[in-house]
Amino acid sequence: MTVSIKPNLSEELALRAAGHIHIAGIDEAGRGAWAGPVCAAAVVLPLNLADLADRLTGVRDSKQLSSARREALLPIIQQVAESVGVGWGSPAEVDAIGIAPATRQAMARAVAGLDGKVDALLIDYVCLPEL
Repeated sequence: MTVSIKPNLSEELALRAAGHIHIAGIDEAGRGAWAGPVCAAAVVLPLNLADLADRLTGVRDSKQLSSARREALLPIIQQVAESVGVGWGSPAEVDAIGIAPATRQAMARAVAGLDGKVDALLIDYVCLPEL
């Protein structure tokens, strides 16, 4: 039986309580693709924006959102985000080093693309010890 955990801000709030101010959430897309690149995005959102949860209603996992909903959320995220970074792992990199290392590279590139300071990273599943 799979246990579904409802998303909440407990990790973000714990990091804030520990003194971290700029927390980047990171996720990837393309790991299950038979061919093509892997993409990762890193986003720093403010926790003090009162209507942030309302504006991003339904955001859980991009893979569970329709293409139309993802397109509608993009300008909202770009407007409210403190910083956004995107990184790619090319099909050639995936072939050469494998999907997991290419995913980590894409995530590292996304973090490198963030403007400003990042105090902590929140990543589901993938470990980035080098960051």
